[in-house]
Amino acid sequence: MHSITLEPDNRDIVAQALAGDRWVVACLCAAWCGTCTSYRASFESVAARHPDKLFVWIDVEDEAGVVGDLDVENFPTLLIQRDDVVAFFGTMLPDPALADRLVKAQAAQSDEELARLAASNSERREWQQDCNLLELIRAAGQ
Repeated sequence: MHSITLEPDNRDIVAQALAGDRWVVACLCAAWCGTCTSYRASFESVAARHPDKLFVWIDVEDEAGVVGDLDVENFPTLLIQRDDVVAFFGTMLPDPALADRLVKAQAAQSDEELARLAASNSERREWQQDCNLLELIRAAGQ
């Protein structure tokens, strides 16, 4: 497996990766979702192409204490973050080529460009406040 499944006993791994300035690519799904089940192998294939990034599978029901307040309406939903900057949060077609391009595009941004984009519109500013996985994990641990 090239990704980890978020669980209470490994949340610190994700938090450390984010605090250590590593890219984290999280797929938010549900066990009952057939699309999610079939997308898991594709997510793994994208993770295999990006060994420098931490890929995390998050079941929104199993990890409701962490991501329960996120507005996940459709699956799969990707959250791409580095440090405290949420670069992307949204539903994706379950196509590994699209996910791969998105990950590459986000990782190619400079720190300055990421910061500029994070503040560029109300939706992205909301991502920074509401979808910050590092802060969500920290809050769940309290």
